[in-house]
Amino acid sequence: MSLPVERDPTWAPADSRPLATIARNVTTRYLSNFVDLGIGLLMLPFNLHHLGWEAYGLWVLTAGVTVHFSVLDLGYGSATVKFIAQYRAQRDGKALNEIASTMFYLFAAIGIVAYAVIVALAFNLDHLFAITPEQAHVGQWILLIVGLNIACNFPFSVYGGITDGFQRYDANNIVAVVVSLLVAGVNALVLWMGYGLVPLVAATTAVRIAGYFAYRHNAYRVYRSLRIRLADVRRSRLREISGFSVYSAVIDWANKLNYELDEFVIGVFLGSAPVAVWVVADRIISATQRLTNQINGVLFPFIVDSDTTKRQERLQKVLLEGTRLSVATVLPIAIALVWLAGPLVRTWVGPAMMASAPLVQILAVVVALRVGNATGTTLLKGAGRVRYLAFANIATGLVNIALSAALVRPFGLTGVAIGTLIPVACTTMFVLFPAACRRVELPVGRALRFAVWPALWPAAVVVTALAAIEIAAPDSLLMVAAEAATGALMYYGLFAIAIGRRDRAEYRTRLLELLGRRPRLAPAA
Repeated sequence: MSLPVERDPTWAPADSRPLATIARNVTTRYLSNFVDLGIGLLMLPFNLHHLGWEAYGLWVLTAGVTVHFSVLDLGYGSATVKFIAQYRAQRDGKALNEIASTMFYLFAAIGIVAYAVIVALAFNLDHLFAITPEQAHVGQWILLIVGLNIACNFPFSVYGGITDGFQRYDANNIVAVVVSLLVAGVNALVLWMGYGLVPLVAATTAVRIAGYFAYRHNAYRVYRSLRIRLADVRRSRLREISGFSVYSAVIDWANKLNYELDEFVIGVFLGSAPVAVWVVADRIISATQRLTNQINGVLFPFIVDSDTTKRQERLQKVLLEGTRLSVATVLPIAIALVWLAGPLVRTWVGPAMMASAPLVQILAVVVALRVGNATGTTLLKGAGRVRYLAFANIATGLVNIALSAALVRPFGLTGVAIGTLIPVACTTMFVLFPAACRRVELPVGRALRFAVWPALWPAAVVVTALAAIEIAAPDSLLMVAAEAATGALMYYGLFAIAIGRRDRAEYRTRLLELLGRRPRLAPAA
């Protein structure tokens, strides 16, 4: 006999220790992403060496087709997290189980449809891309195998959404670390033993599918009263969730247009070989975003909880603090990428890939804008402005794809990068950030002074100082990292001055609380 929801020992107040919860989730997210970053740095040149440019480009191009199948999630993935967090705040166990059951069976059906479409695409690759018949045959097998992972991901994602909605991102992050390490190990072993591309894809896909059962275990561990049953599927719940998911889906589709269709545009107009050049820059930029945007990823259920319980002051603080920390986190890395793009590419993957360097520089500005405003977009999505965010993002995405397609022939890969930068910059600065300020009833000028300016002017000083100093081009990844670290230390030293004495003291107090130590009280006058 299961315990009532209110007596379930796993049912703790969502905000009993909000700072500790966010810190735990962010820390494990960083752990997961550092592991992925390290694996990526090692495996990309390893795979390029063992597979060659053409085979590696074919792998990325073909498997990249499946990335776009996430749009079939129709926004229900983030909607699941949203409503799990909402009904957790309301302590409604019946609603939680009905939502989980409804989403599980809906996603199972979507997974079946997705695989049927993948099968159809697999036998028409030669009509989609500028590849040879032999490459099309290999690509068919890649797509059919990777498609199994996509099909299974849909229903199992419900378990991940439940865990995230309970603000236990840390449990899922640990699973992600283990799976990433296992995939990398299997990848290296398969190629070391002399097998080719198709066996490699089959082995790594099997590991990823096995990992889904660990996410299922997490869901039942964080919410012991969880019951997923066909009898609990409800049309009323589907209608309720769809009111949010339709706009969340538009946001997801817009993100595909903005940040994931570039490889498709390159493949259509230029073929598979230039895709490998783009991927080098894209891997660097994707790693940067993942390393600098973790706090915003875990804030979504926290923002939903705050909006559900009508805590406007908390939302204001989330926007101001989150934006300032996001800008301060991403700017030093973006500066380093612009300054050291050439040496980084040369020492990482070799001089033959130097065409990736200008792409890294342009896309570094894009990622700085995205991450700097990520708290604002997360707030709009979780606090009742999802429709506005959806329309803004889809307009940005459409302009992006149109500009990229128009600029790819006259300017090549650089034109694709510029086609991404222009609409993202305009939307971020003039549409989304002001909208987030209006939602929490903060003047834009005040938000800029508190959240942006203290993180921005130290970056301008560092850039000026670097431009005035003649620095020899580093000849190893270690030297690249050393120069980047030097610039980061300069930046954070200035940032500590920029935020002022009061905020420095507040950050110190929070850090001591997280470490379990009480800050010393000032002596009485």
